[in-house]
Amino acid sequence: MIALIRVLSYNLRKNHATGELLDLAASTGVDVMCLQEADTTVLPNEVGTLTLADSTKRNRLGLAVYYREDRFKLQGTDTYELKKSLHDRVLAPAHERLVGTLLEDAATGRPIVVASFHAAPLTALNSLRRTQIHAAHAELLRLGHGAPTLMIGDYNYPFFTHALGEKVKASGYDMSLSDRKTYTRYKFFKGHFDFVTSAGLHVQGVETLPRGDSDHMPIVVSAEYGAATAEG
Repeated sequence: MIALIRVLSYNLRKNHATGELLDLAASTGVDVMCLQEADTTVLPNEVGTLTLADSTKRNRLGLAVYYREDRFKLQGTDTYELKKSLHDRVLAPAHERLVGTLLEDAATGRPIVVASFHAAPLTALNSLRRTQIHAAHAELLRLGHGAPTLMIGDYNYPFFTHALGEKVKASGYDMSLSDRKTYTRYKFFKGHFDFVTSAGLHVQGVETLPRGDSDHMPIVVSAEYGAATAEG
């Protein structure tokens, strides 16, 4: 049985866009919502039909994952530190840059890992972000024991994305960009900052939603998983 999952990701720009979450959850009908740059001390336990699975605890700019309890059973969750940039060490915006959740589809019994990811800022080198992505994939592999995996968020990688895609593919993952650029606030830095890496899934598409109160646009990915993908 093949199942479809829809996941929303949104960088809230230091929590400025938190007031949009209820409308976004309702209008998109997503199964999972992944947040970056959230004030996790004030995030609600529920956003519409979505329930908080986990969030970072030590970040000034936090991450969180919400999921539909009527569709999924939460099997496990964890937050992860990744290699720090100089920006992290000096300003300490993020100790943890990954939240991973292991979910079981109640209808199919199939496991799936969904994670919210926030890479180091543009002050760091692309090589550091690649190291973070590789380490994040390894942590999620351990969490899900090889289950289909979808990591979504702010990769801070608007340049040389094709080369990144090739490196990600070589490690067994696919990279999926959205239909439009997700960050256009500054002329020089326009690009696909927010996107998806996945394994064991068929990504149907990634939609960029209209701009809200953040400098990033939300994105929604639709992906299939099931017997054909989970078993290879």
